[in-house]
Amino acid sequence: MKTFKVATYNIHKGVQGLGPARRLEIHNLGHAVEQFDADIVCLQEVRAFNRQQARRFKHWPEQAQADFLAPEGYTPVYCTNAITKHGEHGNALLSRWPVLQHRHEDMSDHRLEQRGLLHVTLHIQEREVHVIVIHLGLLPGSRIRQTQQLHDFIEREVPADAPLLVAGDFNDWGNAVAKMMATVGLHTDEGRPHPTYPSRLPLVQLDHVYARGVHRVATHVPRGPIWGRMSDHLPLLVEFAWDAP
Repeated sequence: MKTFKVATYNIHKGVQGLGPARRLEIHNLGHAVEQFDADIVCLQEVRAFNRQQARRFKHWPEQAQADFLAPEGYTPVYCTNAITKHGEHGNALLSRWPVLQHRHEDMSDHRLEQRGLLHVTLHIQEREVHVIVIHLGLLPGSRIRQTQQLHDFIEREVPADAPLLVAGDFNDWGNAVAKMMATVGLHTDEGRPHPTYPSRLPLVQLDHVYARGVHRVATHVPRGPIWGRMSDHLPLLVEFAWDAP
């Protein structure tokens, strides 16, 4: 059975801690991404640049974070969601397989939160696979509207018979988003939750990989003190196999 592995991870812009205790974690995150050994790595809260942080941290990478985190042989794809005073941040995808095309759509629901989706088409094991990386808003109403926008985007941009993955930080503490995703055939196939937030004492699963055209073989959330230090989220790793034709 041919399988492939997907990881989704909110990296908190590569920095953790508050005030004087803030520390740079991007180098540890680079080792973590390599350790995933995933075919597709979906990342949220990724910086292309930030002038303030670059001045503060001596070892701030000269490369954009998506390029810095991409293991050798992977193709990084990045699109900005939010413009800030000192820089910007957005979603990224790192692929072991060829990237055919990518696009971005603004999903901002109000002026206080800039959000977006990254849509990447990949060629995996002789199949065309669509992957959407997403980071939904903090307000319940925003998430409902953004999920509906996602549905409209999928209907417009993704062939109905194509394998599809939607991965990211859904910020949903209940099941409202999951119910909406199921209406368009996207499921997590989870027998039980896999808490990913907060990383030091995970209580709720905010990070998911919804799928259609493939089925889940295994799910894993790395845990321990090291993982609790690198971001406020834990990564979610999911292995998939193809559905029967």
